[in-house]
Amino acid sequence: MVKYTEIRKKLKILPEKEKDNGLAHLTHYLQNHKNGVSQYFHEPAVEYLRQIKDKVDNLEEPYFQTLLPIKWDIPFPIPEKSKFKFIDLFAGIGGIRLAYQKQGGKCVFTSEWDKFAKKTYEANFWEVPFGDITKITENEIPEHDLLLAGFPCQPFSIAGVSKKNSLGRSHGFLDKTQGTLFFDVARIIKAKRPKVFMLENVKNLISHDKHRTFDLICKTLEELDYYIHYKILDGSHFVPQHRERIIIVGFDKRLYDGNENFNFPKLPEIKYCISQILEESPEEKYTLTNKLWSYLQTYAEKHRAKGNGFGFGMIDLNGISRTLSARYYKDGSEILLPQNGKNINILGVTPSYARGRAFRFKSSLVPRSGLSTIIPNALTRAA
Repeated sequence: MVKYTEIRKKLKILPEKEKDNGLAHLTHYLQNHKNGVSQYFHEPAVEYLRQIKDKVDNLEEPYFQTLLPIKWDIPFPIPEKSKFKFIDLFAGIGGIRLAYQKQGGKCVFTSEWDKFAKKTYEANFWEVPFGDITKITENEIPEHDLLLAGFPCQPFSIAGVSKKNSLGRSHGFLDKTQGTLFFDVARIIKAKRPKVFMLENVKNLISHDKHRTFDLICKTLEELDYYIHYKILDGSHFVPQHRERIIIVGFDKRLYDGNENFNFPKLPEIKYCISQILEESPEEKYTLTNKLWSYLQTYAEKHRAKGNGFGFGMIDLNGISRTLSARYYKDGSEILLPQNGKNINILGVTPSYARGRAFRFKSSLVPRSGLSTIIPNALTRAA
């Protein structure tokens, strides 16, 4: 039995350098050759292998006998016997997929356009996601029971709207590159009619454009003949960070006829604080120099005087952090930690000091369950 890591090396699987969906078709075929959806990926996968055949040893014929069966020796194995099929749109690095996979689901299609996210996704799940969803037709997507989509939040988030306004750019559905991607989700739901879907976005989606944006989303989904449930949930019940997200779930009216028996689960009491998950002895490089600490205080005060609202956030170690934003380290919106007898310590990275470094958490203490677990539990029970 050939290990996937060996195939990966032999075939030079480099998702971040992929210019088309050749690797996506190949890796999706290898994952789905026995579960009734292989026809969606087989021919393009064969063609991709033919194109690289001269560069690869041990590929005497194109029909994968030299590759199958495969020993999947990379982190998150698919269930041997799946209970349902799902697709993972705007997949990121696979956080939502992992939760539903743990519930016995088999992912039969995934899409993500960011090349670095695709690289991490493949390393986690051995599949290269397909690219730009706007260029993928409904006929290329297999049948599935459940559709998952964390469609882009920047057009609707408070920070995203503020930034776009300051730059004179459109936001919401007027953002032609990201704001209209919801309608790609809607067209796929309409064509494939999954039994259930789950969509995720920022809480500001509800209030954006005086509620008109969210009203249109709900109307669109209801016109597709789905019962809609939604609620804002905060990840702070599971990790010490406020991260409020709206979860929208829908059930096919033609199947459930009002009997979906779904309720959002009650969240547990908040029990984690920042001090519980930080490294006990962080490296000195994370302590701000006198110069940088003085600069941050002066810069923040200057902006406060102008009413700009700019500044860093000082964390109560026995409390919960505000949301770590996508623009973290780019514009000085730092989250800082007090230290005894030392300058301030940074939670993650700063624009001028440690750009690109990872956050310093005790991975062993970060909870392994949360919104990503309780929603799949409730949703799969109802379905």
